Amino acid sequence: MNNVFSKSVRALIGVAIVLGLAACGKAEQELGALEPVAFHASDECHVCGMVITRFPGPKGQAVAPTKTRKFCSTAEMLGWWLQPENQNLGAKLYVHDMGRSDWNSPDDEHLIDATSAWYVAGTGLKGAMGVVLATFSEEQAARALADEHNGRVLRFEQIDQALLQQRATNRAAGEAAHPGH
Repeated sequence: MNNVFSKSVRALIGVAIVLGLAACGKAEQELGALEPVAFHASDECHVCGMVITRFPGPKGQAVAPTKTRKFCSTAEMLGWWLQPENQNLGAKLYVHDMGRSDWNSPDDEHLIDATSAWYVAGTGLKGAMGVVLATFSEEQAARALADEHNGRVLRFEQIDQALLQQRATNRAAGEAAHPGH
């Protein structure tokens, strides 16, 4: 009888271990996917605290295994990302594809990998505070917007803090020279 009880306990322990490992693998798989998430009306920008959906233009998000950070603009996200301590978080970056979204209300169904996106700077289009960087999955769409609005097409690797600061300074100076514009 003792031998039967012992075999049953060992069998239950074995099943528990197998189920535990399966659940662990599933949790790791879900964390490893790092898929984009929807923006909600109550979401606030991780950098400035402003309500994200109150502004036009593409938004950004950094999806990490432990936390998703959302940003009111692609420039806010990139400024955050360029800080060395943030590059070790294991986050995947996403931005809206404005070639398939309305400028005033970007569609979360069209979030793309920020590292492979095409960026357009210097267009004068309205967005959240600071630099407005329009984002596209296709080079042709980015070039069309740049041509239409006298912008400059960039790749992810070309964006640095100096560019973000230069664009922000230029925009602020333009607004001061032309109030209400």
